[in-house]
Amino acid sequence: MGGHGTATRRWTSADVPDQRGRTVVITGANSGLGFETAQVFAQRGATVVLACRNPDRAADAEARITAKAPTAKVSTLQLDLASLASVRRAAESLRADHPRIDLLINNAGGIRLSHSLTEDGFELTLATNHLGPFAFTGLLLDRLLKTPGSRIVTVSSIGHRHGTINFDDLTCERGYRSFTAYFQAKLANLMFTYELQRRLGRAGAPTIAVAAHPGNARTEFGRDMPAPVRFLMGPQLSPVNSWIVQSPRMGALSTLRAATAPDAHGGDYYGPPGLAQFTGHPTRVESSARSHDTWAQHRLWQESERLTGVAYPLSGG
Repeated sequence: MGGHGTATRRWTSADVPDQRGRTVVITGANSGLGFETAQVFAQRGATVVLACRNPDRAADAEARITAKAPTAKVSTLQLDLASLASVRRAAESLRADHPRIDLLINNAGGIRLSHSLTEDGFELTLATNHLGPFAFTGLLLDRLLKTPGSRIVTVSSIGHRHGTINFDDLTCERGYRSFTAYFQAKLANLMFTYELQRRLGRAGAPTIAVAAHPGNARTEFGRDMPAPVRFLMGPQLSPVNSWIVQSPRMGALSTLRAATAPDAHGGDYYGPPGLAQFTGHPTRVESSARSHDTWAQHRLWQESERLTGVAYPLSGG
C-alpha cells in the first residue's frame, strides 16, 4: 500500500483511458472535486450518475457538463448521505436503473463547525463522511461484484493523519470539536478502504477498493471555515498561495488516477507528492500508521454495520 515514490512523469487527466461502456456513480458531484471528476468521465464516454443532496444543483451540474460534451450520458440521483432512508432510496433507484456498476466514487464529504445530529441520531460529520458512504457502498456492492474490473474509490484527506477513532464516543456526545470530528471521519475513510479490500480479497472478488486524497484543494469545502482562513486559501491570493493550495481540477486528479490507472492495486492510496502532500500531480502515497491498525479497522467495520444496519454480501468477512 503506497510508498512507491514520485512518478517520473506527471499524471494528468489525459491519462484517463476511454470509458465508453462503463457506468460511474459519483457522490457529491455537483461542485468542486466531484464535478471535475464527473466532467472528465463524461468526456471520456462513461455513463455518469451525479449522486447529490440538492437536486437543483445536481441538475445545474448536469447542464454544465453536457454543455461542453453534448453527447455525454449524464443523469442525476438525489442522495443525502446524512439520511439512511435517503441512502436506501438512492441505492434502490440505482439498482433498478443499472444492472452493473463499474465504478463507485465516494467523494462527498464535509465538516460542521457545531455539533449536529442526523435524523438517525448520528453526528453529522461522521454520518456524511463515513456512515452514509459505508451504507451506500454496501447496498450497491452486488452490482459492483458482477462487474469485472470494478472499483470503489473513497476520498479521504491529509487531515486523517491527525485523526483518531474514539470508539467510546464515535458520535461526539461528550464534547464536539469540528476538526477532531472531521479528522476522525477521514481516518475512517481509509480504515474502511483497507478493511473492505481485505474482505474483497478473501472473497476472491473482481472488485478492488482504492483511496485518494486531493491535497489542499480550493473547493466549497471551505465555505464553513472562519473568514481569515477562507481569505488565505482563496483564489485572490493564488499568486502567493499556489504552493499550498491547488485548484479543484488538480485536486480531482488523485481520484481519477485511483479510479482508472491500469496499474492500481486494491488498497492503494493516491495523492499529491508535494510539500506535506498539499499540491502536485498524483502518485501513490503513504497513509498514517494508525490507518493500518487492523484491529481498529475490524472494530470500525463492526460498529458501522451495527449503526447503519447494512451488512456486506461478502464471504470470508
